[in-house]
Amino acid sequence: MTFQPNPGDGIVVNGRAYTVGQHPAAPGVAYAQAGRQGIVYQLIPVDGELHEAKALKVFFPKFRIPAMVYQSEHMGSYREIPGLQVSSREVLTPERNGDLIAEYPDLLYAVIMPWIHGCTWFDVISDQRNLGRSESLMLAKALAAIGSSMEQRGLAHCDLSAPNVMLPFFSEVKLPEGTAAVELVDVEQMYSPKMDRPDVLLAGSPGYAAHRTVHSGLWSAYADRFAGAVIIAEMLGWSDSAIVNRAWGESYFDQHEMQTPCERYFLLKKSLGQRWGARISDLFGRAWDSQDLSSCPTFGEWLIALSTLSEEEVVEEIPASSAAVAAANASDEGEAAPERSKEVPAEVIASLGIEPGTREVNDNVVGRLFHQARDLEKAGNLSGALEIFRSAYHFVKKDSPLEVELAAAIQGLEEQLRPVEDTSNKGFKALLLSRKFMISSAAALVILAGSAITVNQILAEKAESRQMDAERLAEQQAQQEQEAIRKQEEEAAKKEEEAKIAEAERLKEEEAKKSAEAEQARKEQEKADLQAKYDKQAKYDAYLASVEEKKKKQELQEKYDNQAKYEAYLAQQEENKKKAAQDEAAAKAAAQAAVEAEANRKAQAKAAQQAQAAQLQKQRSQNVVELVALYNKAYNAQVAGNKDRARNAAHEFINLYNKDQSYYKTVGKMSSRRNNLQKFMSDDSHWIPKL
Repeated sequence: MTFQPNPGDGIVVNGRAYTVGQHPAAPGVAYAQAGRQGIVYQLIPVDGELHEAKALKVFFPKFRIPAMVYQSEHMGSYREIPGLQVSSREVLTPERNGDLIAEYPDLLYAVIMPWIHGCTWFDVISDQRNLGRSESLMLAKALAAIGSSMEQRGLAHCDLSAPNVMLPFFSEVKLPEGTAAVELVDVEQMYSPKMDRPDVLLAGSPGYAAHRTVHSGLWSAYADRFAGAVIIAEMLGWSDSAIVNRAWGESYFDQHEMQTPCERYFLLKKSLGQRWGARISDLFGRAWDSQDLSSCPTFGEWLIALSTLSEEEVVEEIPASSAAVAAANASDEGEAAPERSKEVPAEVIASLGIEPGTREVNDNVVGRLFHQARDLEKAGNLSGALEIFRSAYHFVKKDSPLEVELAAAIQGLEEQLRPVEDTSNKGFKALLLSRKFMISSAAALVILAGSAITVNQILAEKAESRQMDAERLAEQQAQQEQEAIRKQEEEAAKKEEEAKIAEAERLKEEEAKKSAEAEQARKEQEKADLQAKYDKQAKYDAYLASVEEKKKKQELQEKYDNQAKYEAYLAQQEENKKKAAQDEAAAKAAAQAAVEAEANRKAQAKAAQQAQAAQLQKQRSQNVVELVALYNKAYNAQVAGNKDRARNAAHEFINLYNKDQSYYKTVGKMSSRRNNLQKFMSDDSHWIPKL
């Protein structure tokens, strides 16, 4: 029978009674969660609290592996590690649970383990649920602590992803004190140097698997480092609404974006640097640019970096030296700066999360951008390739070979997308080459040539005087121009000096204003810190009072519960005694009936055997008479001289004799009769004696 329970159905596993839980969002439907290897059902203990619920994982046929028994026994030693509650596992085997498996064959090698209350990290991402800074930091530290504890024991989850990270911190069920804020589930693929390699390896989950290993399967001590870095970065980034709004869907990254210089990577890295510091941003960058899993940061490095962070909001400011360098770079580029800004639109630069002119992108990133653009160009996406070439061109070193190559690629794509128009015939040159202008010019030349002789005589007389006047006028104009240039230079120098003095005064005033503002901000911060301490102390006092009150109520409630349980136990014992007596009486009656039935069967068998023996004896007696008659018939036929008739009678005698030979040879002279008849059949001259 297929295991498809309904809410409230009872089931007994290893001597303990449970009922199947009901899905909180779908009344009338069993609380079940489907995964890649099987379906997990919630089992609520009949005698117990809700937080003691169990998870029954029913595997699909492909994953029902007998070695799961040894694996679960070995994993039991890890149940004390915070975040690995599900390591406390019991496997249903034919030896221990034969009756249950016979009723539900799907339960073969199913696993029962603690039910982890709360939502998954997958739910937080899918719901686009914004977290507070303290929540993000607490979840990230909890995950890093779990990973660090596992790494120290040579363990790895091997399928670390959003659906497999549970968050009891957000559980609506009251949980015992000391419950971990983060728990890992689906640990069947866990790596340990003491366990055998699984028959079926998973290749990681989309959005968390490194693309360089996604096709080869994950099963090593380093398997969690890349996926863990991505989830920790997501947890920290989820306190930034801009990151939440840019999520791909079921994870922040699309699987095709993994370890590529994509927009989401630059946005998240920038957010981590601004909100959590350069150390966190660098750890994430190391993981993203890693060539293999062993090159990713360890969980211990993450835990150390996270432990130094504060829950208070921190915004990194660009140092003054960096700003000065950026200004110097901008001034050195001169007129080329506007051109480079045009090549990379401001919105593109902003989407990459990089300040223009800072040269923060290293050569590896530029190289990946270049190859990505070439791939798009080969695929026919020229506009996309052009955009990426322009983005890369903005961040390469000036006058470098790569800049020349990028410039040539950009020019080639621009010519393919927007062919240059021939403007050589426009403007003044077009006017000169126009037909109308050429005809007019030719007519003017003809007229001037006809009147050249007359005019020449007049011009010759006045040429000398005009030349002298022109020379004097040119000298005067040159002197005036020199005087004007000198005055302009003096005024420009004077204005420049005044501007320098004014700029110095302005900078001095701004410095004084900033100092005053900084001092005021420091005082306000000190006041806020002091008030925060008072508030925390008040909250702590209120918390202690509430804890004490809850403790008293809990002790009283426990007394009532224990008394109720004891009374129920006594009633159950009495009921069990009555039921045992009834079962014993029924067993005795059944045994007596079985004895009587066996006696009747034996009597009937004996009677049948006697009747069969009597029938056999009767038949044998008849056959003996017939054998004697056949012998006599053969003898009489031989005496009468009819050998054929004698031979037929002899043949019938031998056939009947052979049917029960062991009996007939003991009767009288029957054996002698047979021998005589056989001799007669082999030699008809043999004379049959009369017996």
